[in-house]
Amino acid sequence: MDKKHRIKELMYRWIFGIFAFTSLVFLTGITITLFSESLPLFKHYHLNKFLLGRYWYPTYETPEFGALPLILASIWVTAGAMFICIPLGIGSALYLSELAGDKQRAVLKPLIEILASIPSVVYGFFGMVIVAPFIQKIFHLPTGLTALTGSLVLGIMATPTVASLAEDAVGFVPKSFREASLALGANKWQTIVKVIIPSASSGIFTAAILGISRAIGETMTVLMVTGGSAVIPKSFLQPVRPITSTIAAEMGETVMGSPHYNALFALGLILFLITLFFNILAEFISSRHRITLGAGR
Repeated sequence: MDKKHRIKELMYRWIFGIFAFTSLVFLTGITITLFSESLPLFKHYHLNKFLLGRYWYPTYETPEFGALPLILASIWVTAGAMFICIPLGIGSALYLSELAGDKQRAVLKPLIEILASIPSVVYGFFGMVIVAPFIQKIFHLPTGLTALTGSLVLGIMATPTVASLAEDAVGFVPKSFREASLALGANKWQTIVKVIIPSASSGIFTAAILGISRAIGETMTVLMVTGGSAVIPKSFLQPVRPITSTIAAEMGETVMGSPHYNALFALGLILFLITLFFNILAEFISSRHRITLGAGR
């Protein structure tokens, strides 16, 4: 019986180990593909010219592959989305976990999860029909398809992700922390600000990072609502063209193996490295938070 138990345990360990390493294989394959398909561009197009070039004209007789307008557009739209999804998401999480009653939580929690599951193209239609005309009217613009429109829609999209994950992080704070704070004379607000948020800060920060990652990697919505103008953004009220929408709009029209094809893979590599940076930053801050908590104990 013990021998059979050990064999089963070994089998389960191998099976789940294979599942765990499968993700590593996929990640390695994606990384190799991005590098192998993008590096040929730099044999005849300088890296600095690609990263700092101000013009993206891939179909000209002498093509220009300046990625700077696309990179800045992604940063602008994502930064605007951050100012929307992080306060709304974290505030919603704190309300659901600490302030809402059971009946309110039973209604609001499923609604937030439903918002997180809505397809991005539906958000794109919402942005085109509702948000863009509103922006156009209130700012007297020739078009409402601007960076601000993209930021608003992406912020709404990412809010459920931030709220759901942050609410889970806040829920993991031990009940004894709340009771101890209240026993010492702190009110509800002081307990939330000085006890719960610091205790759940690692999970809250991770939720914010994942929300940002969703915003910066979103494709269909920004393709529909940002205007598609590959120019260096100087205002949130002008049309822009982020990296993701450029890849989605142009990949189907390129010749495989052409410089344009390689340039689009190079854009994908930039997006991959930006996302990797955010994840490394999140892990670094989370690990420092865990070390600080361990030292405090």
